[in-house]
Amino acid sequence: MQGPLDGIKIIDATSIVSGPFATSILGDQGADVIKIEKPGSGDLVRYLGLIRNNTSSVFAVLNRSKRSIEVNSGTDEGKEVIFDLVRSADAFIQNYRPGVAERMGIGYEALKAINPDLVYVSISGFGDTGPYAHKRVYDPVVQAVTGYTDVQGDPKTGSPEIVRNIVCDKLTSLTAAQAMTAGLLAKERGQGGQHIRLSMMDASLQFLWNDGMANYIFVGDERVGRASLSDLYRVFTTQDGYITSIISADAEWQGFCAAMKLGDMAQDEKFASVSARGKNAHALWDMVEQEYKKYNSEELIALLEENDVPCGVVNRRENIHKDPQIVEQGSLIEVEHPHAERIMRSPRPAARFGGDDFTIKRHSPALGEHTDEVLREIGRSDADISRLRKSGSIG
Repeated sequence: MQGPLDGIKIIDATSIVSGPFATSILGDQGADVIKIEKPGSGDLVRYLGLIRNNTSSVFAVLNRSKRSIEVNSGTDEGKEVIFDLVRSADAFIQNYRPGVAERMGIGYEALKAINPDLVYVSISGFGDTGPYAHKRVYDPVVQAVTGYTDVQGDPKTGSPEIVRNIVCDKLTSLTAAQAMTAGLLAKERGQGGQHIRLSMMDASLQFLWNDGMANYIFVGDERVGRASLSDLYRVFTTQDGYITSIISADAEWQGFCAAMKLGDMAQDEKFASVSARGKNAHALWDMVEQEYKKYNSEELIALLEENDVPCGVVNRRENIHKDPQIVEQGSLIEVEHPHAERIMRSPRPAARFGGDDFTIKRHSPALGEHTDEVLREIGRSDADISRLRKSGSIG
């Protein structure tokens, strides 16, 4: 079965995470993604994570479903190669700092002149203007500025903490993938191409705001110091491990009391309603924590599930692929990567279209693996390709 984006051609001039993850999602959905890389070195992520036979585990997951070409955009002939690719492309995406693509000669206006119907996506760290616009940006910096470190902090001491995952990068990727498909849909409906701009900062604020900033939504009525929704998210210690659970609805509170045999607590005015539990969140979870320590994880999960209290065991990383629900759903796939010569475990696409049984049609490419193939597709002869290689315009 063909993917929903079969026939769409995307030129990917991004690196690291925010762009490559977005285009990998689109490639999984059938788009022909051509990744432009710097000759000789390529994307920095090629050198991160476990490396087997010159294949990075991190790069392999972030860049599957793509073709790689090495093009030196600093030469006139290298730029001409990019222009030729753009002529037949539907979309172009880059994540340089503001102004860099324009100085390189591959900004929106330059490419629009070549292909007016091009959907052009620019990803930045903090947007095109303002005091942070030209800062060098990585995920923890955006986390700090947008409040993730405060939301993630200890609810009792207020000490901020980093989310130990590149969450802002990846949610920016999801936003970029959705924005590009929206742009492609608009183009299909006759609106033509356009320049879509998004920043990691804006994507992160949009993602965080509805729960993490719930106490600061009503202007002039901010509730500084009041328990936040994020304070409800805890990991609890059991006799032999950890679980998490949430008590939000009144029925869940009643279920918790029944499970823990705390019938006299069910009507306690401090906890008997949603608003009361919100006001007394810290006291509630301290009490829950003491109760959970009386049980091992298996018996505790059984008691909570029997009483319809949302809960889950806390899987260690080495056990996630063994979780029965993940196994049953086929959420992770294991295939041999032809370059790494290793069996690789990675997530299947989260969105399942129709009855499609997903298979990886393209593994992450070796640096420049498809240079000659792609150049022939845009009409370059073998002699021309050889000349470009000798001049350093391609890898």
